[in-house]
Amino acid sequence: MRGGAATAAGLAVGLGSSAVLTAIAGGSPGVNKPLNYNQNMEYRRLGKTELMVSAVCMGGHWKRVDKILDATGKTFEQNCHDIVSRCIEVGINYIDACCVPEVCAYSKALDGRRDKMYLALSGGEVRNPDFRTAKKLMERLDSLLVKSNQDYTDLWRMTCLEPGGRHSFDTSCEIVEALEKAKKQGKARFGGFSTHDRRWIQFMIEYFPQIDVVVFPYTAKSKAMPKHGVFDALKKCDVGAFGIKPFASNSLFKGSSAPDDPHAEEDDRLARLAIRYILHNPRIVPIPGLVSPQQVDNVAKAIMERREFDLAEAKTLNNAMDQAWANLPGNYQWLKDWEYV
Repeated sequence: MRGGAATAAGLAVGLGSSAVLTAIAGGSPGVNKPLNYNQNMEYRRLGKTELMVSAVCMGGHWKRVDKILDATGKTFEQNCHDIVSRCIEVGINYIDACCVPEVCAYSKALDGRRDKMYLALSGGEVRNPDFRTAKKLMERLDSLLVKSNQDYTDLWRMTCLEPGGRHSFDTSCEIVEALEKAKKQGKARFGGFSTHDRRWIQFMIEYFPQIDVVVFPYTAKSKAMPKHGVFDALKKCDVGAFGIKPFASNSLFKGSSAPDDPHAEEDDRLARLAIRYILHNPRIVPIPGLVSPQQVDNVAKAIMERREFDLAEAKTLNNAMDQAWANLPGNYQWLKDWEYV
């Protein structure tokens, strides 16, 4: 991170922004105009999907949402609806729903305004040994669509193995067959997967041109491998990428995420620093789990702030991420393996 922070301190503002601005203005042929466009939001091309997604998107999971509900008195459903509303207002245009409850909750929150956001879905698929054939995977997709009252998904991003295991070649072929079928049948516009295994990501996107998007961990300690890393493969194969765990599973923060927490202001600043750091890499889109409209406003604010770090900011983030690594619970120690991607 020390090297990464120093590098960040010297980077120019808005790395890669000229191409993004050209696309937004409609001056780049073959690139779609951003859905739910807001002039204060940056948009990035999601690989060969040609979708222009907001530079920060809405990730899954609801860690600490109980703190928000206790403070506001809202029901979970109302809070979810309000978060999606605020995302739409600030120009965020993609939701990554990565388990059945999230798929159902966000689908309901988008009722009547599905045209405002791209919605990806996943339901634990390939982590479950019972869903490792194309036939079973398609049955799983059909079930997810029915449960969420959706006719299709913008991205079917299958949830694959985490650390400690890797799918066989036969399973990989079954995954790709199911993704192809889903697209041909109009049930998924695009296909991809999430995993915590870098080598398997590279194998999949280099071997199977059918892969459109991948999802993997990327924190404020992460940086691209100098050569022959995942980002070289992403560029070569024109595959889009979303980054999960941008705040190291909340280990970055001192407070509880409650609105009245004494560390709230400091934690908001750290969140923005982390987002700015990650956005220096033009090939990744962070998808933090946001559990309040205020958190949506905070990441949108990060988009408006300069990308260049001064020395004090670089030192602050460096120290905070060192502490975040020290705070990682036992079941998240694997995140340390994602310093180089």
